[in-house]
Amino acid sequence: MKLDHPKLVDLLQKAYSAEKAAAFAYIGHQNAIRDEAVKKSVRQIEEDEWHHRKTVLEIMNRYEIPVSRLYELRFQLIGKFIAFSCHVIGWFMPHYFAGRLESGNVCEYFIMMKYFHELGIRDHDHDLYEMGIKEKEHEDFFLDQVKDSKLLPYFEKIFSWGKRHSMNDVDLDKLNPIEKSDQYCDSTK
Repeated sequence: MKLDHPKLVDLLQKAYSAEKAAAFAYIGHQNAIRDEAVKKSVRQIEEDEWHHRKTVLEIMNRYEIPVSRLYELRFQLIGKFIAFSCHVIGWFMPHYFAGRLESGNVCEYFIMMKYFHELGIRDHDHDLYEMGIKEKEHEDFFLDQVKDSKLLPYFEKIFSWGKRHSMNDVDLDKLNPIEKSDQYCDSTK
């Protein structure tokens, strides 16, 4: 079955390739970290990204959606550049920008779910919900890493992400069940 939903197809292709970029970035990130506990957490986040990529590909294959060579190349270059830069820009910026990136990724999966619902498809609700929640956990981890930095207020003001700003409306302490998760990310649709 092919999907007649160009926005959904593009979002799936983009998410698939972006997960590779994130995983590559986290490889560089963890190699630049000295604290073993933090390194282990970042390694787990990298593994989560590879798992998300595999899950998105399974969904794409079901609907005969090809992998975008353009997105693959673009996001591979981005991921490798970020991985390299983690070794030269200090500890704060890799954590900060990883958290900001993860914050935006949360809605990506909830919007996919909404697009599938527009087509009457609910088969992927569980996977998309789980991936969206996992991205929120990643966001919270990275925010916790930078929350006490003196740089955070300045970066939050410039880049609109931090203690007072998020790019999604998911709260892990008050999670909606899957059936009500269509309430998330309405302002980003």
